[in-house]
Amino acid sequence: MTNVSVLILAKNEEHNITDCIKSCDFADEIVVIDDFSLDKTAQISRDLGAKVVQHAMNGDWGAQQNFALEQAKYEWILFLDADERITKELASEIDLMVTKGEKNAYLVQRRNRFHFNKVSHGVLRPDFVCRLMPKDGVRVEGFVHPAIITPYPNRKMKNFMLHYTYDNWHQYFNKMNNYSTLAAQKYIAQNKKCYFFRDVILRPLWAFIKVYFLQRGFLDGKMGWILSVSHYSYTMNKYVKLYYLYKSNGKL
Repeated sequence: MTNVSVLILAKNEEHNITDCIKSCDFADEIVVIDDFSLDKTAQISRDLGAKVVQHAMNGDWGAQQNFALEQAKYEWILFLDADERITKELASEIDLMVTKGEKNAYLVQRRNRFHFNKVSHGVLRPDFVCRLMPKDGVRVEGFVHPAIITPYPNRKMKNFMLHYTYDNWHQYFNKMNNYSTLAAQKYIAQNKKCYFFRDVILRPLWAFIKVYFLQRGFLDGKMGWILSVSHYSYTMNKYVKLYYLYKSNGKL
């Protein structure tokens, strides 16, 4: 077993949490920060040997991850989402990096999967995320898509993990709606300016061009088109929401 604390944020993830925890059988400690799930997430986690701590997220991913840091027993931590899976090859590499003890922040390639669909470009292209590092000096900033701040140099790992992003279209569109609302709220808290022509008209168009053409979403056929248009819609929605938040406050 590896002296690393795996930190998993979860809410109503009973369909994901079993496979997620089982993929971390290399770790000496698995901590599930449960946002008061209404399903069996907490019980399943306990039954699988994980430590469960219930703590309200209140829409603030960064604060929840900072809380998770405080629960970790070991010097090394690995952040993981409930819909992610550690491959056997990555588990062996994690063990090697922790055993070597070099103080680096390790970036892991995440290969995204959409249930029953093969997509590898555009919105769901593989990406590198900061996940493995010593706990000391680490903090997390930001509400949505928070940034992990470390005092350590970044290093990329050779092996990858799997990310099962969405199970169905209903879940996908609900998540996009929720994320666009949170993004608008974040922007207004930061006093980010919003102009109708630039942000509601031009930004979504650029978002589509970037993922469909520059990031080669067109290579994924029908799915590439659907996801690229959806990314256009998501970008427009968050700026429409921001624009009308300002209007409702009399600031436009």
